[in-house]
Amino acid sequence: MALEIKILDYGDIELESSFLVLGRDCGRTRRVPTYGFLVLGGPWPIVVDTGYRHNQIMESLGMRGLQFHENMIENQLAKYGVRMGDVRYVLHTHLHIDHAGKDELFPMNTTVLVNRRELEYSVSGLMHPQYPAPDIKHLIDRLHTRDALRFEDLELSGMIELFPGCYIEAAGAHTEGSMNVHVDTVEGRAIICGDVIYDFNDQIVTPFHELHANEPRTTGNHGVSKREEKAAIKKLLTVGKFLLPVHDKPAKIAHGQVVGRMDMAVPGPVVQSLPARNWFAA
Repeated sequence: MALEIKILDYGDIELESSFLVLGRDCGRTRRVPTYGFLVLGGPWPIVVDTGYRHNQIMESLGMRGLQFHENMIENQLAKYGVRMGDVRYVLHTHLHIDHAGKDELFPMNTTVLVNRRELEYSVSGLMHPQYPAPDIKHLIDRLHTRDALRFEDLELSGMIELFPGCYIEAAGAHTEGSMNVHVDTVEGRAIICGDVIYDFNDQIVTPFHELHANEPRTTGNHGVSKREEKAAIKKLLTVGKFLLPVHDKPAKIAHGQVVGRMDMAVPGPVVQSLPARNWFAA
């Protein structure tokens, strides 16, 4: 089954640059998009991540939300003829403040699916206050409503097939319970990878302050070890033809390298081509 992914634009965030890429431009502000994803072509539409609740909530992290009427999730879905009630599953790469803020707008017969470890982690106090109370309390309401919440234990089960062509697996990075969503398109496998990658250029293409060959730069915001962060990025570069993070445009991957950048759909046109790097040049 060939699926397609439409990118949902939930607005922008202004934040400190080294939050995104470890050690980069400390104290300087950078503006980044916040995306969600609509997977079409399967038995029903599914949404991956729902953005942040409202502009003011981002102030709790010292950030600035820039979300406008056109960025509201119902308006983004409507661009593709999808209503909130049409969505069968909402999947979460993880439950941080900018990923799970609009779940309560979906009816309770839309099932929210998370890696069980992520909900546990969200109430651990680690990475607080990136898990705001309103978002997590809503998930507790779903926890006590039949079929409103679905757990997987991806660290133990390995990859799970949600439906033909769509799979979920533990990410092994960013948060203890983060997961990746694999989507088989007509042009190859696309992986929605949450915040394991924030910035393709400064983490992977020309990694900021990295000296070793093929060594990615980690983000400045993670709850697991740097070794795990780097390994998770390297794994993504070997298994996906397309990578879709939440705060950067999608990338086309070949032979472990970023060779192109996409726009707001996968499959879709390559809007920027990058030259292949010859690691064995004299």
